[in-house]
Amino acid sequence: MSKKSKKPEEVKTEIPLPSPEEGTTICGVVRHLGGDYVLVRCIDGYERKARIPGKLRKKVWIIEGDIVLVGLWGAGSDKCDLVHKYSKSEVNTLVERGIIPKEFVDALSGLT
Repeated sequence: MSKKSKKPEEVKTEIPLPSPEEGTTICGVVRHLGGDYVLVRCIDGYERKARIPGKLRKKVWIIEGDIVLVGLWGAGSDKCDLVHKYSKSEVNTLVERGIIPKEFVDALSGLT
């Protein structure tokens, strides 16, 4: 008879939260435009057309009201790429840190 081996305790490492850097901004999804495109409203007040890249297309479902991180194509461009979708707990963390205003999240939750 073999002895049961004890599994080592799993150490939870906190993954750093993707934050907006140079060339990226936080936006909320307003509506689907068809294909792999969505219309997003950014914190800076602009509405942009965002493309969902292939690595996120079938792995992450994007619905109206989601908070996402987008990478801008260039200065003055109204197009961008979707980089990351924030979960509900990540959005709450961003609100607590003061990165996203609470009013922005409330306005987007009213869309759905």
